Amino acid sequence: MNQVLAIAAGGALGSVLRFWLSTWVHTLAGRGFPYGTLTVNVLGCLAMGFLLVLFVDRFSDNTVLRAGVLIGVLGGFTTFSSFSIETFNLIEQGAVFKAVLNMAGSLVLCVGATWIGVILGRQV
Repeated sequence: MNQVLAIAAGGALGSVLRFWLSTWVHTLAGRGFPYGTLTVNVLGCLAMGFLLVLFVDRFSDNTVLRAGVLIGVLGGFTTFSSFSIETFNLIEQGAVFKAVLNMAGSLVLCVGATWIGVILGRQV
């Protein structure tokens, strides 16, 4: 039950952090491209790679904290559903190049960020 509560609390925190960061990025970069969601997903993947290594290799005994952070905070923070609807909207608006750029950028940057996070986590 403690894990469920940690996940719920972490999810709430992650969702609010996503809203704040995404909104801030959109005020800087505009709304012509889903920069906010892309930024959130890349940073979330970087954090996931880094923290996964720390929690599995270094802090494996604290399953409540691991669940709260990895499933809760980062699950609430990253935004695949937002990515999907924004990409769909770009396609529907006829901005197919932007949609493909968003899909390719998300795939390459998020997997790359996860990889970098794992490398950084292993060096700690």
